[in-house]
Amino acid sequence: MASQAVPDENRTRKCAARYARRNSVAKLYLPTTFSFNGDIRLTRSTPKRLYLIPVLSKALDILELLQNERGALTLETIYQRTNISKTTVYRILKTFVHRGYLAQSQDGLYRLVARPKKARFGFGGESADMPFSEAVSDSLKAAATAAGVDLVVLDNRYDGATALKNVDEFIANQVDLVIEFQIDQHVAPVIADKIDGADIPLIAVDIPHPHSTFFGVNNYRVGFEAGECLAQYANNTWGGKVRWVLGLDIEEAGPLVQSRVTGAFEGIRSKLADVPDEFLVRMDGRGLRDKSHRLVLEFLQRHPKDRGILIAAATDTSALGAVQAVRELKREKYVAIVGQDCITEALEEMASPTSPLIGSVSHEAQSYGPRLIHLGLALLGGQRVPPYNYVEHKLVFASSIREGKRA
Repeated sequence: MASQAVPDENRTRKCAARYARRNSVAKLYLPTTFSFNGDIRLTRSTPKRLYLIPVLSKALDILELLQNERGALTLETIYQRTNISKTTVYRILKTFVHRGYLAQSQDGLYRLVARPKKARFGFGGESADMPFSEAVSDSLKAAATAAGVDLVVLDNRYDGATALKNVDEFIANQVDLVIEFQIDQHVAPVIADKIDGADIPLIAVDIPHPHSTFFGVNNYRVGFEAGECLAQYANNTWGGKVRWVLGLDIEEAGPLVQSRVTGAFEGIRSKLADVPDEFLVRMDGRGLRDKSHRLVLEFLQRHPKDRGILIAAATDTSALGAVQAVRELKREKYVAIVGQDCITEALEEMASPTSPLIGSVSHEAQSYGPRLIHLGLALLGGQRVPPYNYVEHKLVFASSIREGKRA
């Protein structure tokens, strides 16, 4: 029987080794006894798993430190007190500020912010039927989810009266902040007064509202760059010979949005100084396809033999209406159009080599959501923010899309 002891002992050790390898992640051990045939006993420690997330533990250490101090601390002080790497401390602090748990003052001090409940934002979208509005809405929903913000979304339906009703619903729902994206400048003061009366911060998208923080595109600048694009096309294609310049405007949106067309006219004049004022024509397309189509169709029918017509549209939706009119009358060679927003349908249209739509200015709709959420949380956290917050934009040329498609 003694001759079997060594093999049994070897099997015991191998079994224990395999068990240890399977549980090598544990750091806390308790004694366990293995017995085979009642002859050989091996006592070793086995792991008790701790399901901990190290970076979360560090984040809680920082939060508890600020809670115990009951005052504001610098990044350096927090780093020294916690003995966590400075890079990790910095990123944790920025995350807490972004999520609204901490506020950062102008002198760099971090302090706890009372958060009795999850932040709730109200968003009045311009219109579910407008592609750019829907792109902004999708971006905002994704950013709110990532930031842990509840988002109440209502559709303003491209209508001032509907926007007013939606504001009443935001107030009734006691949202912490309103993000207003609506088209009618005439109801903007009424909306702003209601929200201000309820002591709710307001962010106005694209159209300024009283008592609000503005967020949106630099309308004059995007218009100017669209105008330069049109003028350069006229110089390259028609030898600079331009008969008419049409601006498809949005009158109800007010002067700031109308400055897209103002900027476009100035951009054209910067390269084509000889275009007379009387040949610069504004039309109220309302940013809509059907109305823009009708206006451009009627204009082209009144001037059936004119060539060299430039069209600056306030939106891509409006620009696509103009494209439809030009195509129906087979005037593609004599008309050039630039839109705003870079919606998908416009990009697809520009891919056609015979399209009169030669460019569009992207307002980078995907960037709206993260920046709006960050701006809203900063306002709720008592931070100072600029009164005007502009998004990045870029001009997209039809020629670039076609080259990319060929490649």
